Amino acid sequence: ARPESASATSPPLPPPVASGAPRAPASAAMPEVMSLVKGPKEAYEAFVDKGAELARKPVLKVFHQSFYAGCYIGFGGMLSMVVAGGMPEVGATNPGARTFVFAALFPVNLMIILLTGGVLFTGASAIVPAAVYEGKAPWWAIPRVFAISWLGNMSGALMFALLLQYCDMNEGLTADLARQVAAKKVAKDFFKTFIKGIGCNWLVCMAVFLCGQAQDMTGKFLGIWFPISCFVAIGFEHIPANMFMIPLGLLAGADVSVGEMIILNFIPVTLGNAFAGSIVVALGYSYAFGRAGGNHKSPLPVSRCSDENLPQAATVVKDIEAPKDIEAPKDIEAPK
Repeated sequence: ARPESASATSPPLPPPVASGAPRAPASAAMPEVMSLVKGPKEAYEAFVDKGAELARKPVLKVFHQSFYAGCYIGFGGMLSMVVAGGMPEVGATNPGARTFVFAALFPVNLMIILLTGGVLFTGASAIVPAAVYEGKAPWWAIPRVFAISWLGNMSGALMFALLLQYCDMNEGLTADLARQVAAKKVAKDFFKTFIKGIGCNWLVCMAVFLCGQAQDMTGKFLGIWFPISCFVAIGFEHIPANMFMIPLGLLAGADVSVGEMIILNFIPVTLGNAFAGSIVVALGYSYAFGRAGGNHKSPLPVSRCSDENLPQAATVVKDIEAPKDIEAPKDIEAPK
């Protein structure tokens, strides 16, 4: 016996196309390809737009977002202190492994900060000067935002360290590592620490840049994690991190004075971070993609940043015509 044909239940096949009838190219049926990563030029323009947005915000809002960022620095810093501090035997026999653990855990704070709109002095030192170089912010926005973000970061990080001390969480092996870190951070001379500040913020600004390039959560995580863990493992100096770690070491009893903390670390690291952000990154990429190098604006219709306080930031693509060489089927009626 022959099986019954499936034609009774299958949908009818479309009629064959006449041999002389025009055909739409195969690419017409393909969905539009969308990149999950912006090009470097578009990423730089988003970088500039974020700086212009930050420069326009009122003092209290900048301080608020900077204060939160300082607290988040404390979360990531304490995570690294607790886990790496609990590995003294590993540190004695294999210090590289302990350093890797410390560096691998630390970027959680930058992930939270960059993805929730926090403001770090280090990132602000690049995006606001970039907006100034491109003519989207006045020059006086640079010292204004620098000062507010620095004070906000310091307030949040110091308050977080004091709360941890109050909760008896800065003790034992964690306190041992905190004392070691604080002593190490004031052990170098002024100029060497300044250079280490440049190296650090160059990488931090690259994390901000890559986070802006990536358009999905996983890409942003990777773009943040690699540069941040890199600067931590190398031993570069990050002023917002030091605002938490050195006071934590002082509270644990480190043989470091407040004057040494300010003169041998805070001042040179702040200057090095600011130089890296405003000159190495902002001016360097303005030369590569912006006004400093005589470049034209990107022609791509990319919505480059949020509309918060920047109404003209989003680019809307309108009046896109369909390709003229594709003939629409004539037997399909338009909806009535």
